[in-house]
Amino acid sequence: MQDLIEQQRKTETYSALDGKKKTMIDFLSSLQETEPEYYNDDVIKGMMQVSRLTAGTDTSAGTMEWALSLLLNNPEALEKAHEEIEARIGQSRLIEESDLAKLPYLRGVINETFRMNPAAPLLAPHESSEECTVGCFRVPRGTMLLKFKPERFQGMGEGLSYTLLPFGAGRRGCPGAGFALRMVGSALGSLIQCFEWEGNGEEMVDMSEGAGLTVPKAQPLLAKYRPRPIMVGLLSQL
Repeated sequence: MQDLIEQQRKTETYSALDGKKKTMIDFLSSLQETEPEYYNDDVIKGMMQVSRLTAGTDTSAGTMEWALSLLLNNPEALEKAHEEIEARIGQSRLIEESDLAKLPYLRGVINETFRMNPAAPLLAPHESSEECTVGCFRVPRGTMLLKFKPERFQGMGEGLSYTLLPFGAGRRGCPGAGFALRMVGSALGSLIQCFEWEGNGEEMVDMSEGAGLTVPKAQPLLAKYRPRPIMVGLLSQL
């Protein structure tokens, strides 16, 4: 870990000159410059370990569970995501991080999951202040309506904009945002590419939220899966 910090310090100046985004170590090193008596190397290494074990893994695993739950409740979106992967990646290899740039619908699924079930909600939910009728549907007072629609993010590009803030923004933004997007994207894409999914029964997946710092599901996801026939040969080589 110390070698990683030293290596990053050597490249930090070049990263600033060529306009590259700062890494987590760059961010922590800048804090060390302002408060060296507190942000020493041991503190930085400890924060990196905690971020990797909690923020990096727990929130990513939770996001994938929410994403699969949403896809199981919206099978047409699950099929559309699979069709995109099959058309852009094919069946001869597994999805890689570098493929995410050409999978806009999969990125839309992830962004929509961040919008509907963020690991750390920053805003209070909105609900109807009075009873009303929308079309032929009666909407009682206090109702919160959310629609899973990955298409709403088409045209946004690979990253996140200020229209979606699951990681905060600016100087207070989460330094692990890029890591989380790559981890969730490649893992969720692989699950969709390699396996057929269906709910555990005829009822829709329970989307109730549980208590916790990262807003887990109240009931863990139970689902059935089986390898896609076309992918069995490739999976057997792993």
